Amino acid sequence: MKTLTLIRHAKSSWDDPFLDDFDRPLNHRGRHDLPRMCQRMIEQGPRPDRLIHSSALRTRLTAAPLIEAFDLSDSNVQSTEAIYEADDNELLALIRQQPDQVNHLMLVGHNPGLLLVALWLCQQAPEKLPTAAIVQLELPVEHWRDLVPNCALLRWFDYPKLHTHS
Repeated sequence: MKTLTLIRHAKSSWDDPFLDDFDRPLNHRGRHDLPRMCQRMIEQGPRPDRLIHSSALRTRLTAAPLIEAFDLSDSNVQSTEAIYEADDNELLALIRQQPDQVNHLMLVGHNPGLLLVALWLCQQAPEKLPTAAIVQLELPVEHWRDLVPNCALLRWFDYPKLHTHS
């Protein structure tokens, strides 16, 4: 049994129109949402064996508190530009390449790629993936390479606006 947690980066800033998309930081709401997102991730568990994140600034800033909260060593964390603007096929190829000893993979990245992966793997996947959303899937496989469409069960889905009070 494998666990795949897909996390969309927290809300990013559009304040500087001249800033390259890759270099956009988090905005106030994104920074505000991160501690609660991390706390819910810790409470829900399990601890990831490996965390892979896009090397874009907003995903690095989203991944950093998760890496710290789970006390992940450098050998269990990978930053890659390959996730930035990756489609579902590219992300699935990355997931399928993971070693079998990784039982819980956490991927911090971008839409639409993450959403398309969730929809391909799980019929119960959400139709939208808001910023700072977490989708955790249970995969009834022993090897990451054995992933097939609709093989996953949705363990949980969470995002910051679920917790705002009117």
